[in-house]
Amino acid sequence: MSENCFHCGQGIEKERILFDEKAFCCNGCKSVYEILNANNLNNFYELNKRAGIRPGDENSGQFDYLDTPEIFEKVTDFSEGNTSLVTFKIPVIHCSSCIWLLESLHTLNKNIKYSQVNFTRKTLQISFNHNELKLSELANFLTNLGYKPVISLETADKNVEHLDKSLLVKFVIAAFAFGNGMFLAFPEYIGGEDYWMEHYKGLFRALMCLLAIPVVVYSASDYYKSAWYGLKNKIVNIDVPIVLGIIVLFGRSLYEVATDYGPGYFDTLCGLLFFMLLGKIFQKRTYNALSYDRDYKSFYPIAVTKVDFEGKQDNILLSEIKIGDRILVRNQEIIPVDAILINGEGNIDNSFITGESATISKQPGDKIYAGGKQIGSSLELEVIKNVDQSYLTQLWNKEAFKKHETGLDTLTNNVSKYFTFIILGIALISGVYWYFIDLDKMFQVISAILIIACPCALALSAPFTFGHIMRILGRNKFYVKDTITIEKIAKLDTIVFDKTGTITHRKKSNITYEGAEIKEFDLLNIKTLLKNSNHPLSKSLYDFIEVNDDYYQVEHFREISGKGYEAMVRGNLYKIGSAKYNNQDSKNLETAVYISKNNEFIGKFIFKNEYRENLKNLFKKLTGYHIFILSGDNSSEENQLKELIPSYKGMAFNQSPEDKLNYIKNLQDQNFKVAMLGDGLNDAGALKQSNVGIAIADDTNSFTPSSDVIMNGEKVVHLDKYLNVCKGSMTIVKMTFIISFLYNVVGLSYAVTGHMHPLFAALIMPASSITVVSFTTLSTWILGRKYFKNPA
Repeated sequence: MSENCFHCGQGIEKERILFDEKAFCCNGCKSVYEILNANNLNNFYELNKRAGIRPGDENSGQFDYLDTPEIFEKVTDFSEGNTSLVTFKIPVIHCSSCIWLLESLHTLNKNIKYSQVNFTRKTLQISFNHNELKLSELANFLTNLGYKPVISLETADKNVEHLDKSLLVKFVIAAFAFGNGMFLAFPEYIGGEDYWMEHYKGLFRALMCLLAIPVVVYSASDYYKSAWYGLKNKIVNIDVPIVLGIIVLFGRSLYEVATDYGPGYFDTLCGLLFFMLLGKIFQKRTYNALSYDRDYKSFYPIAVTKVDFEGKQDNILLSEIKIGDRILVRNQEIIPVDAILINGEGNIDNSFITGESATISKQPGDKIYAGGKQIGSSLELEVIKNVDQSYLTQLWNKEAFKKHETGLDTLTNNVSKYFTFIILGIALISGVYWYFIDLDKMFQVISAILIIACPCALALSAPFTFGHIMRILGRNKFYVKDTITIEKIAKLDTIVFDKTGTITHRKKSNITYEGAEIKEFDLLNIKTLLKNSNHPLSKSLYDFIEVNDDYYQVEHFREISGKGYEAMVRGNLYKIGSAKYNNQDSKNLETAVYISKNNEFIGKFIFKNEYRENLKNLFKKLTGYHIFILSGDNSSEENQLKELIPSYKGMAFNQSPEDKLNYIKNLQDQNFKVAMLGDGLNDAGALKQSNVGIAIADDTNSFTPSSDVIMNGEKVVHLDKYLNVCKGSMTIVKMTFIISFLYNVVGLSYAVTGHMHPLFAALIMPASSITVVSFTTLSTWILGRKYFKNPA
């Protein structure tokens, strides 16, 4: 009897290595076992018995070419400072233990910072220290673990995956066999005592069997794999009853033909797989359409400041950026494209990309990657790559910035799991019953039950509904990060509004000045410094000061969140911010920006905020929610706010960024489901803490992973419509659940009583999926039309 390797489970052929009272087939498997044990990861074998993959015998120098600068730059996604990101294609990823091990790489090698698996695409993204671990060494490390990366020109070019061609081939084979099988079976269906038919029926049956074999073996292979991997990991998924139905039909058909009892169900079986694969193609194409719309059509409301060669600024949509354009990136703004630094001192925080908060210094002429955040004075950049919105989407949806969620998807999976056990039970009871009543009919009944009861429509309900809702919301400038956020919005009972820049206009303010006369020299310097800030009051003041828009070098820029900022401009130190930051007393309750030069107070600009139109009407419609107002300003406008929002539950002023975060946390401790609306700057912590963080963007790059939603500022007064659409989507999901259950109840009633042919069951199964998708498409369109002029 041959012995199997403890790690990979394959037979030991060339050499037998004994270690720790366990047998291994090679040093690679032994090494992996040692690594796992040394890092307390030996429960890897409990997740999936014999889950390892035998490492190949290739030379360890096979990946040396990856260390050449040209290849390294082409293969890696990002490389800055000590950190590089690379995405490898790993075809052998196949189960939960593979994912678990590959996402634990940082515990196996100290130079790996994190790793993340995309199971559906079979890819692995790794962040690593390229100064301590070469790319070739990383590839060899993965190979020795048994997960050899596939590196080709296609993977290096990061081409978008298209519809799986193998699925189309399987479908074509099933279609050919189904059509010809029906043709061959037709004479027996019409019956009669024809001598010629009686003489050749054996040949026809044999031909139908030959046609069915490639369909059963190849066309249905995905269902076998899915069912097997599920069972290996102790999960009874929705493909298990389908596989049982196929086996029952094929086995019964072989028995009938072998004993000359009947023609079997070969044509029915081919028809079953034909319609199931047709439904699968339909589902994939619809998913791809939704994904395409999400990645490339629904641009986030991110505008960038374009600068022409004369220094004139113009805010344009991110999608309009072209190679060669010059853009301005201010303090705390995200760099939207790969670019070359032209003017300014770059201090780039790449934590959105690498997960590390360390900053990298940049000088004119250096390359800066998309996704980095500038900390300090504004930068002038020249665009060197087209905008890749899907890359920003990837950053926004990155696991490192997601909160731990459990949502409707989990509910759907649990329903599907119990649903499968119930169906298997019904099939068993019905089979036993018909065994004693009519043995021939038993096979037809069991097959029909297992086929008709597939919960595909149930599984489609939530993703298709929420996919359409995300598209409708996106086209109306309300950009939701993921489908779970829609469910969370539907459950909200509390809304917290930041005042400045959220319920007030960023640009519309009545501004007056008090203080010593400011010389033009200083006004130009102050305007230059204002240009570097992304704060709403700074942007308003920048537009208010009417002097030439010249730009001077800003040095030693420093900002203290919630207080102000300072820098050297043309040899003078200027401070812009709160009264306390400029060593002044705020005597009156007012919103003001204080300015000092060389630590001597000059004067202050007093703001009277202008609130967005129709706010009072909005708050009347939000009567079902607890409303709170937070502001970093003083309480000078408290009475005006009380008149504007008579139903408010609380207001708090002079709130620092940390105060806002704690305020949200206190509400959550009282079991409130909180949404926070803020401008994404001083509100970043509160946005991330809240159940749903909604970043308001008018004309600035407010892209931030701490938010769940990005909303156009003009749409704040229509917030009630977006909330109602999200609530309506939950109703649609519940209705699709009901439709799916009705299909199964009616279908099972006919199948159990023996009145449904398996072929008809195969027709009904994709029909239920098509019904659900059609219903969600129509109902979401109607829901969108109810609230928006641009529903889809």
